[in-house]
Amino acid sequence: MKKALLALALSFSAWAQPITHPLDPLTEGELTEMVSILKADGKLNDRSRFPMVTLLEPSKETVRSFKPGDPIRRQAFAVVLDRGENKMYEAVVDLTNHKLASWTPKPGMVPGVLIEEFEDPPKYVRSDPAWQAAIAKRGITDFENVQIDTWGVGVLSPADRKSGKRLIRCLSFYRPKGVRNPFYRPIEGVVALVDPNERKVVRVEDTGVVAPVNKGLEGELNPENQMPLREPLKPIVHSQPEGSSIITKGTEVSWDNWTFRYTMHTREGLVLNDVRYKGRPILYRGSLCEMVVPYGSPAENWSWRNAFDLGEYGVGRLANTLRRGFDVPTHAVLKDTAFVDDFGKLYVQKDNVAIYEKESGILWKHKDYDSLMDQVRPARELHLTYVATVGNYDYALGWVLGQDGSIAAEAQLTGIVLAQGVPEAQSTTIEAKGNERYGRLVGKHIVAPNHQHFFNFRLDLDVDGTKNSLVEINNQAAPAGPENPLKNAFSREVTWLANEKEAGRDMNMHSCRSWMVINPDHKNALNQPTGYQLMPGENSVPYLHPDSPIYERAGFLKHHLWGTQYRPEEQYAAGMYPNQSTTSSGLPGWQNDNASLQNQDVVLWYTCGVTHNPRPEEWPVMPSHRTGFKLIPNGFFDRNPTMDVPAPKETK
Repeated sequence: MKKALLALALSFSAWAQPITHPLDPLTEGELTEMVSILKADGKLNDRSRFPMVTLLEPSKETVRSFKPGDPIRRQAFAVVLDRGENKMYEAVVDLTNHKLASWTPKPGMVPGVLIEEFEDPPKYVRSDPAWQAAIAKRGITDFENVQIDTWGVGVLSPADRKSGKRLIRCLSFYRPKGVRNPFYRPIEGVVALVDPNERKVVRVEDTGVVAPVNKGLEGELNPENQMPLREPLKPIVHSQPEGSSIITKGTEVSWDNWTFRYTMHTREGLVLNDVRYKGRPILYRGSLCEMVVPYGSPAENWSWRNAFDLGEYGVGRLANTLRRGFDVPTHAVLKDTAFVDDFGKLYVQKDNVAIYEKESGILWKHKDYDSLMDQVRPARELHLTYVATVGNYDYALGWVLGQDGSIAAEAQLTGIVLAQGVPEAQSTTIEAKGNERYGRLVGKHIVAPNHQHFFNFRLDLDVDGTKNSLVEINNQAAPAGPENPLKNAFSREVTWLANEKEAGRDMNMHSCRSWMVINPDHKNALNQPTGYQLMPGENSVPYLHPDSPIYERAGFLKHHLWGTQYRPEEQYAAGMYPNQSTTSSGLPGWQNDNASLQNQDVVLWYTCGVTHNPRPEEWPVMPSHRTGFKLIPNGFFDRNPTMDVPAPKETK
């Protein structure tokens, strides 16, 4: 990912906010103090690295009972890797009392890939004799023009796993001077297995010369290589002459009837906290907690590839600096985030969070032809967005809040599909045969292998409080008979999911299945329990064999929905440390307690999946593909909550 990834438009500005709430993110001063305390306690050396640093969130009880002016205890959580000893520790630093609260060794655990491990390997991979010989076999001797891309190691052999080493894999792409898209030029069949702690190549896996390396400019993305360009569309100008309806105070946001807080988490990206509608609690914490991308090629140098984009890399720290008019609308409010880098040095990522309003068609409408009444209300939404670049893929991820009480999670997939070099420059059939058995020819000598993207969201719903229950809704055709003479009737069946083992559930198109979290103790005016319903969008099942090692690592893929009782330590669906793992330490193991889900604090874990059979139209860069799901009120209100939205002024 080169130096641009390390830079990420970093700035050491004086970004700082006073601490006014227990969920306020760590400030620049707190991040600096945390590192200083660890140094003073003798826990750091020149080979210590920080894969993750974040606020240690206080208990839900502390947050719920907090009142402005109350004392706020502050603690930082850090994952620390000692490269010299190849050991990992979890640190909790008490920032209120200025001391180290705990230092816990985590034997056998491997933290995610460091930013340093994207930049450092080219320095020694390019000088490795075995790698040079493999590259030279493919007609390339200007080794300095080969881009080295770091990947999490994926599936390891038993021998490599037994070694206990911290390992990564490095792919090679040809990038001569003046070229901006190396992914058009994969150097197929060469993979370097690397020990980044020792800064050396363990071995080079060369599966043979199978394809030429592209040398032309057909895969470039810059405008001068796309001539002639089409005529541009006329500009759309957004105007708010009375100012924005968004009110922000630090990371607290108010808009329309909504209030909430957000955090830009180094691993999870944008996290929503304490989401309320007119003061009523709905969502205590909502986050993307894992994303796994398994590739579908069985080739020896491909079958190990599967990316846990959060657990192995962290999407928050890979977030882009956003540009108004490009990534987000021109009227977006942009926010900065303070992080510490691998070495414990403070930096501020400029403009990596966007908050903006967006018109979205019709909120509601009815025209009466008899009276000529025409009542209509235009819809407006609030968007919170960031864009993370993870290697070849770019993800625009965010949350959308509607005036109707809906909360949507949205992901847009773009970037460059991962390229596999092949001998063919043209297809001979549309069928899945030959080198297109497990992918599709998308460009000259380029097959894009089939793959899937699975996004798991952790949704700690507190609908009118923490005493919630989980139900499933299925639709079913009524049997033919006297009560259904025209055979058109169907009913909505509600099933109570009483415990955790009952709450491992799958999509069902035949019944239009969905799920609701309800509060049996709170009723609306119709004597119905207040609730929020999870409405799935696009989805897929994984096409992994049940015994696949990837399936073992990503056990959460075994169901689309999981329900668990709230436990603060359960944060990540694939476990805290999926890097180099062989099994999942998260779901489904958390089901084993089989705790009750009736009148309890319920957490939903929902996976939405995209099965990607690539197309030529997705090369050399992929048009954005949108996916996600929505939480909608069901019984939470007495009637349509947008009846009080005023009509806009007439325009001519």
